[in-house]
Amino acid sequence: MQSDRTLHGEVITSDSVFGAPCWVSLTARDLRVAEAFYRAVLGWEWRRGGLGDQFRIAHADGVPVAGAAEVAATWQMAVAWTSYFAVSDADEAVSRSQERGGTTAVGPIAFPPGRAALMADRDGAVFGLWEGELPAGWERWRQAAPAFVRLHTRNAFDAAIFYGEVLQWASPRAGCCEVLYDGDEVVLRSRGDVVARIHSGAVEAAPDPTIRPHWQVHFAVSDVDACVRAALAHGGTLLKRAPDQAEAVLSDPDGARFTVTSRSAP
Repeated sequence: MQSDRTLHGEVITSDSVFGAPCWVSLTARDLRVAEAFYRAVLGWEWRRGGLGDQFRIAHADGVPVAGAAEVAATWQMAVAWTSYFAVSDADEAVSRSQERGGTTAVGPIAFPPGRAALMADRDGAVFGLWEGELPAGWERWRQAAPAFVRLHTRNAFDAAIFYGEVLQWASPRAGCCEVLYDGDEVVLRSRGDVVARIHSGAVEAAPDPTIRPHWQVHFAVSDVDACVRAALAHGGTLLKRAPDQAEAVLSDPDGARFTVTSRSAP
């Protein structure tokens, strides 16, 4: 992960927006293929991070928006996008997850300027934790690319209890995330913005990874049609298109799934 300072010189840390999504990262088989694909689809420019040749940081309009690592083949990891959530103390958050049936794959381990852990909730959905400085001051990060993240899970309300306790949503602490209910979805707000949604319907044992519980990253774009065309032209796949055409679920050439959402959509 890469950090930056706000325009006023203030360093924003995970403690400032604890519980909210704060970063997304891709595991890929071939970084050069991933770079070319996301440059064409989302207009990103790529730079080396501080973690070696197998890692890259994507930038949108000069703002760091996502990470990518060529580790899927080497470490036998799934090709996928992972959402990271800000926490004040990664060790305590890992302990809260384990106490409630979650599992820990990696960490917490040091990734200057912070610490990270890779987790799975009790239904198997993978997510990350981040403690430390946040990229681009968080507000600039959110404005530059990600719209929000959505958890497709077995039971939205049960999942909300798990994540609420692990990530301290709706806690008495100042700055915590607000949890709302919108029909069959749970909605998470941070600093007034919708940053995550939890939706019921996924099946734990489903052979199709799109049906199993998972976090889906939604990237805000100006032209969904242009993104779909670019994805198809560069080896990607269109998996689903919303009836109102304001959203499309895509996969990159390695099979990592993500959603593009129109910036003008409600």
